[in-house]
Amino acid sequence: MIMNLFLPALALGFLGSFHCVGMCGPIALALPLNRDSILSKIISAFLYNLGRVVTYTLVGCLFGLVGQSIVIAGYQQVLSIALGLIILIMFFLPNKIANKFRILSFTFSYIGKLKQRIKKQFQKNSYSSLFFIGTLNGLLPCGLVYLAIAGAIATGNSFQGGFFMAIFGLGTVPAMFTLALIGSSINITLRKKINNTVPVFVLTMALLLILRGMNLGIPYVSPEMSSTKPVCHKCCHK
Repeated sequence: MIMNLFLPALALGFLGSFHCVGMCGPIALALPLNRDSILSKIISAFLYNLGRVVTYTLVGCLFGLVGQSIVIAGYQQVLSIALGLIILIMFFLPNKIANKFRILSFTFSYIGKLKQRIKKQFQKNSYSSLFFIGTLNGLLPCGLVYLAIAGAIATGNSFQGGFFMAIFGLGTVPAMFTLALIGSSINITLRKKINNTVPVFVLTMALLLILRGMNLGIPYVSPEMSSTKPVCHKCCHK
């Protein structure tokens, strides 16, 4: 099961990282790195990205636990199909409607507080502050993170949900690490080409979630799910 999660999570993180460059790029570019020392720059970029991966992992554990409670109730197949359908619906929604959901996601008061805390960490200019900037950055609203969360929920397990999000986070590291070190010199043409592949992968993941819930007995794609509904032991003895 772990290996079934590894490649989708890694691919989502790596392909999505070029979207992250556009969304979270300003934070990575503005990191208070010590530009006089290559080693210091590498350590600083590492700590920032480590903070993001730690946050993604904890979020994955939390949402994996949510999925676990649904699985225990015996709705694992329904959960997987529902998540796939939600992703498809959101993908094909007209931009005007989809934008309303994006606006709503930013109306929560904690977003403003989160940005203020990030700003305070920028002022400290220390290794620990770079780690905390990363952890806080991992909590900012992001469509691809939401997609990874859907994958974590679908695992139906807290550990596996954390693993899925950790691998997703690691997949984003190469692009974000490079951005923090060399900034705007990343090839824009390459970034656009990879960005064009993200929708294809989003659709693929949605379809895989639906197929997984259909319980077709296809290895890796739609493996048979064992029933997790509670069994009445008294009834079994009758």
